[in-house]
Amino acid sequence: MKMKFLAAGLTLFGLWQFAAVRAAETTLADDAELVEARNAVPKLKAAAECHPKDNVLVLELSEYAGYSGLIAANGGLLPNENSYFFKNYGFKLQITISEEDSWSALNSGRICATATTADVLPLYGGQLAAFVPALIGFSRGADGIIVKSNIQRINDLKGKTLAVCQFNESDFFIRYLAQQAGLGVNLRPDFNTAPDPTKVNLIACADSFGAGDIFARDLKSNRGRLDGCITWDPKTTEVVEGSGGKARLLVSNKNLLIVADVLLFNKCFVDQYPQMAKGVVDGLLEGNKLVRANPENYYDVIGKAFKWDKEKTKGELRKVHLANMPENLAFFSGEIDAAGSFNYIYESSSAAYGTQFIHGNFNGEKYLHLAELKSIEAGGRYKDQKADIKPLRSTDAAQVETPLLSRDVRFLFQPNSSKLDMGNAKNGEDLEFLSKMLKVSPGSTILLRGHVDNAMVPTFQKQGGPEFVQKMSMKAMQLSKDRCLEVRGKLVQQFSVDEARIDYVGRGWLEPAGTDMDQNRRVEVQWFTVE
Repeated sequence: MKMKFLAAGLTLFGLWQFAAVRAAETTLADDAELVEARNAVPKLKAAAECHPKDNVLVLELSEYAGYSGLIAANGGLLPNENSYFFKNYGFKLQITISEEDSWSALNSGRICATATTADVLPLYGGQLAAFVPALIGFSRGADGIIVKSNIQRINDLKGKTLAVCQFNESDFFIRYLAQQAGLGVNLRPDFNTAPDPTKVNLIACADSFGAGDIFARDLKSNRGRLDGCITWDPKTTEVVEGSGGKARLLVSNKNLLIVADVLLFNKCFVDQYPQMAKGVVDGLLEGNKLVRANPENYYDVIGKAFKWDKEKTKGELRKVHLANMPENLAFFSGEIDAAGSFNYIYESSSAAYGTQFIHGNFNGEKYLHLAELKSIEAGGRYKDQKADIKPLRSTDAAQVETPLLSRDVRFLFQPNSSKLDMGNAKNGEDLEFLSKMLKVSPGSTILLRGHVDNAMVPTFQKQGGPEFVQKMSMKAMQLSKDRCLEVRGKLVQQFSVDEARIDYVGRGWLEPAGTDMDQNRRVEVQWFTVE
């Protein structure tokens, strides 16, 4: 009996051990997407020259429809003599598809050219010996922020935690919007570390698809560790549709054009092979023109390159805007009026990441090399093109009633006056801030909510009772409206903002922000985007 009992005891202990190991394995598997959060930008390999071999230039891209123009101009991925590049410039182009970071490969001369989003460039500062010669296009819905269904706007993410892949457009996307809402960002090293209740909290994942996967599992298991993720299609659609109503798309960049893809050359390559560099830029513009005009003619070659079927190719092309010549010129000059310019995105990224990740003051213009673009413009081949970036609206889109974000912008007025004090530098900065919010989001509108302080209400009560308070409240309401109208007038007159995109409402002293009267004299701005 004793022997049997001992054997049984060992068996039970073994089963307990097995169950414990399995539980640990399950926990590890649940968090397989997580990586150690980086508190510094990765070091790149040292800069070196790049020389094309056998007259073949290697261009590394990722699987993304925004690069379809280059593939169309080349007739596919492989180098060939029927490509636009060979027929017009005498060299062949080899396009390789890779999802790995290509920064070190470009820097060290292993490849001559690649593509990236403009927001990434400030992170690498003096490390990256590269030139940006052209805008490829804008992402128009590929990237998105998925959240629990009860979260309605960016401001609601205060104290919440989202999964993200660091140092790519997803990271920038959430940091940019948090900044616009006046929220800071906190990087949590792991789930055991408490989130910051005053900031948007981020957990680092190895890639953006992994960020979507871990959030989806968290929803399914009701663990409550995550409130959202930032990823891109098809993962955004997959997470929402698989959530059983628990998750929603908070916002995509369909009409928030701050994710801009740019061509990137090894610096030494441009210096030594200027004609090749010009050929790539010209081929990009030509390919973009062809695909924009007749996308159906290129479904096969694009689909073959990315291993997509026809329907997926069509769907992915709808999520990008391929840039033409005037859009390129406006992007780099800062004159583009319906999307983010290069300098705006660069500076926004610098501010969003802050001194924690960006060391030194590197002007974004050091990356620009527009000689090729200017030379092609001078040739006149694209002179009939027009900049054409419009809002994209779903045919069944419901009226948007909840703003994407709100932010207090305190314009300073003369005492008891609606005249805006333009001698105060901050007022000018805030007006420019509002104009840029509208420019980077075609079709979006802002609502100005004017307020006055309620410091005199007790005095009014003593002087004339409820009737006098009511009379003065009407004057306060009108003053708050007049202040909104003053702000709207400045935006229209000085920044050429369409008046129809600025709504306003006066709230008088009905919505105090607290007991600080300076805080109560404010204009709150709510931003409504088209989704």
